[in-house]
Amino acid sequence: MNALRRDILDCIGNTSLLALRKVAPENGSRMLLKMENENPSGSMKDRMALAMIEAAEADGRLTAAGSVVEYTGGSTGVSLSLVCAVKGYPLHIVSSDAFAREKLEHMRILGARLQVVPSEGGGMTEKLTRDMIDAARIIAARTGSFWTDQLNNENQVAAYHRMADEIWAQTEGRIDGFVQSVGTAASLRGTGEALRRHDERIMIVAVEPAESPVLSGGQPGAHKIDGVGAGFVVPLWREGIADRIERVSTEEAVAMAIRLAREEGLFGGTSTGANVIAALRLAEQLGPGATVVTVMCDTGMKYLSKPWPA
Repeated sequence: MNALRRDILDCIGNTSLLALRKVAPENGSRMLLKMENENPSGSMKDRMALAMIEAAEADGRLTAAGSVVEYTGGSTGVSLSLVCAVKGYPLHIVSSDAFAREKLEHMRILGARLQVVPSEGGGMTEKLTRDMIDAARIIAARTGSFWTDQLNNENQVAAYHRMADEIWAQTEGRIDGFVQSVGTAASLRGTGEALRRHDERIMIVAVEPAESPVLSGGQPGAHKIDGVGAGFVVPLWREGIADRIERVSTEEAVAMAIRLAREEGLFGGTSTGANVIAALRLAEQLGPGATVVTVMCDTGMKYLSKPWPA
């Protein structure tokens, strides 16, 4: 029987690892999905939000009377809203109409104050990312708030070391590859670093939108995979953290998200769809007997207002 939890923040992490049955490699290798939708806000970002806030509390950047500001595509904002609600910090979020309406409403319900930056046609672009960052910088300067600044905040990397240790224990050390899409790059970097400490032979694969393949040397462009693909090489990215970079299109990601729902009963967002596409490619390359782990980044319930195919 699980022990009584102190508060909802104690429910972050220790998520399940699930073997896919039908959405699986043809060569018989094993595909496992880390169920980060089980976190309290329905997203893996709960891990990093808590880590950023607790690090700032520990070193004095955030005091009991302080407030918090951040720019976000949605999931980080929801997670920060959850953490700040529990800890009692006022939170100001800069987001955009490019992202799912459900996420914006979730932030508001949790008590965050929102500034919504208009997008061009609902697409994620480099300009939109930089506009959101500039708006958050202005708010932080005006209000004296602690700016979590997720694209530059190293404190979140440690949160994903813990996720890697969970994966290692759950697989009993039987893992040959890890695949994750890149937003801030913290989850790929942190999980990859810690997995390689256990076994340096584990192959780490990064995923980015095919329409904006900047990590693999391409040109930035608009895409509609929520939470990833900032349109420029993000500051937390490091050369060598990934053995390979896979490009996945919005169309492919949406199609896989639908397939996961209809064949596995798993309703995730488009970043999850992109992860599974890339993980299947890696599993086919590694061959029979291999085990590949990827991430269900969040729940698809955050995206019900998006135009899903019939």
